[in-house]
Amino acid sequence: MRSKCALCVLVALSFLCPTSAQTKRKVIIDQDARGPATTDQQSILVFLQSPEVEVLGITVVSGDMWRDEEMAHTLRMLELVGRTDVPVVPGAVYPLINRMELIERWEGLYGKVRYQGAWNKRPIGDGQRGVFHGPYEIPDLKEGNPTTKPVEEDAAHFIIRMLHKYPHEVTVYAGGPLTDLAQAISLDPAVPDLAQELVIMGGSIAPVTPYPWATTNRREFNFWWDPESVYMTLTAPGWHKITVTTVDISIKTRMDKAMIAEIGKSQNPAAQYIAKYADEEYRWDELAAAAWLDPSIITKQTQLYMDMDYSHGPGYGNTLVWMPGTQPGLGENLVNVPQDLDLAKFDKMFIDLMSRPTPGAKPVAGSK
Repeated sequence: MRSKCALCVLVALSFLCPTSAQTKRKVIIDQDARGPATTDQQSILVFLQSPEVEVLGITVVSGDMWRDEEMAHTLRMLELVGRTDVPVVPGAVYPLINRMELIERWEGLYGKVRYQGAWNKRPIGDGQRGVFHGPYEIPDLKEGNPTTKPVEEDAAHFIIRMLHKYPHEVTVYAGGPLTDLAQAISLDPAVPDLAQELVIMGGSIAPVTPYPWATTNRREFNFWWDPESVYMTLTAPGWHKITVTTVDISIKTRMDKAMIAEIGKSQNPAAQYIAKYADEEYRWDELAAAAWLDPSIITKQTQLYMDMDYSHGPGYGNTLVWMPGTQPGLGENLVNVPQDLDLAKFDKMFIDLMSRPTPGAKPVAGSK
């Protein structure tokens, strides 16, 4: 009789505390975390704002900005939403091989690359123009400078350590260049097999847009910044599942002023961060993150073998794909490629996530 009563109590508690009875989905966020409140930072927030997700850490790689400035934006965002418990881990400063000088040579032969991320000249200080922001310079941030610091471990070793600690339980989400992943795989070839799955935002297959990549031979920035790392990652054996959200579907989404205003109606910290600092932009990285949380957002997808042109010829940085049965068989992996989405569902999910209190948040001195 006592055992039956005890069983009844346990069952009742499981219904009263459903979150404790469920295991959160573990993720490592690898991101070129331009800030503040850009597609990069907002994709991080998609994970942080979900009560179903445990973010093991945020590894930061150069791309849209240099790594150190991106880390500062990430640390400050975590302060503002009360999640300074999440480790911010320094990743690669430079691509494996690609360099500004190599791209300048490439441009002389094959044409201009309009967007070069951290290599683009931009105004800094006293209205100067045409000045490069150095890789280790961190200007004052408009959202305030962080008081917290990144951890001392590097991204590649952090990724390896987490995957060994939680084998087959961790999704690796890559929203920027894949340098950190390539370094991790080079150090430990077991990385792909130890991961539960790999989710990437990058590449372009059939762009339909007036923007530069529509006429630049399937060249997309995240893949173009470090083509060799894309090749190493996509051809590494052992991945159980790879999903690549390309710009082709991402440009069907949009962060506009009306959406920012709607989110800003909430007084919760994440919502106010977006209300103060976000601007109109495609939701490239947010879509990849949200579709992992709720795959029903994607209404159409295909499977293709994918690789990267790293030949340093005219196609350097182009995304290569083959239909199953036509691939050359040089190590290409079959990847899931989302093609269309339920935009209304994605919009509602995104607004709801950004408007709610941040799970596990704690007040941080100096945050507003």
